[in-house]
Amino acid sequence: MTTDVLDAKDLKKADPVFGQLSFDEHEQIVFCNDKDTGLKAIIGIHNTVLGPALGGTRMWQYNSEWEALNDVLRLSRGMTFKSAITGLNLGGGKAVIIGDAKTQKTPELMRRFGEFIHSLSGKYITAEDVGMATDDMDTVREVTPFVTGISESKGGAGNPSPITAYGVFMGMKAAAKFKYGSDILEDKNIFVQGIGNVGEALVEHLVNEGAKVTIADISQERLEEVKSKYGVTIYGGSDIYAEDMDIYAPCALGATVNDETINKLRADIIAGAANNQLADEFKHGRLLQDNGIVYAPDFLINAGGIINVYAELENYDRAEIMRKTENIYNTTLEILDNAKVNNLTTHNAALNIAKERIETRRIENAK
Repeated sequence: MTTDVLDAKDLKKADPVFGQLSFDEHEQIVFCNDKDTGLKAIIGIHNTVLGPALGGTRMWQYNSEWEALNDVLRLSRGMTFKSAITGLNLGGGKAVIIGDAKTQKTPELMRRFGEFIHSLSGKYITAEDVGMATDDMDTVREVTPFVTGISESKGGAGNPSPITAYGVFMGMKAAAKFKYGSDILEDKNIFVQGIGNVGEALVEHLVNEGAKVTIADISQERLEEVKSKYGVTIYGGSDIYAEDMDIYAPCALGATVNDETINKLRADIIAGAANNQLADEFKHGRLLQDNGIVYAPDFLINAGGIINVYAELENYDRAEIMRKTENIYNTTLEILDNAKVNNLTTHNAALNIAKERIETRRIENAK
């Protein structure tokens, strides 16, 4: 199984789908198009060895269809390993809808998208992601049962963002314990990049612990709102990656740790909610290790959201959701210790454990 990935700018040089390194043995890719609603979507199903592929739907105004395809491939692949390392009986999948969620998303578009999901007969189960809300999942539920993260009033687990943030908080504390010998974040200088639903919930945890929090986001209105609620500092500089900080928490889109930023980073720890934070997970994972920066693998510490929606499939309660999410702390410490002992990057240490669980199940299924 190859684990290299391509940047979107390089995709045109490769075969459109199967030839992409980011394809990485995907089982199925579904291109969804509906003229009446304007729907253009891609569903990526990476692996279903452990169970049906579960992963959220992201609606984003991509610069190109190539970029959207690359994103869904990387995201669905990440979901495979997220579920595997968290111990859930789920495979990895993801969906992207190409468009502006603020101006182009309609109930008709969401229902039509739900019909495409339904045509897969449960092989892919969706949930919310960037550009989506619980109400959107309720709309999808009108045409298919293969959706999670629906409203609590409708029997669902509700918005997964607060649980995702709590898992990231647990992973961050574990990384602090590994780096500093204490998981207390009081007075730590923490930069949170991306103040969406998850980012804001993470900020609340950090402020309650007494951390010194600086926030950054593309929306000035959002920054002012969060500053007013929590008394945090808005980043006013021109290059966040070059700032002195204890912890960098990327909570927006992925690939912020890349060739341009990695040697600027002056953080001790990277621990955030964004998916695919490393543009090149092996090259940049090794550089972080060489630079003495502790990286808490994103697909491990941001798993609280999928733990939350998995409850709808397994019918476990809120207490079990919190127990499983709190266990991210222990798993993160185990991964960091394993990486140190075996001279692995933390990403590789986590990936190896996830792949081992999948391979073990594959062998069991073949008997």
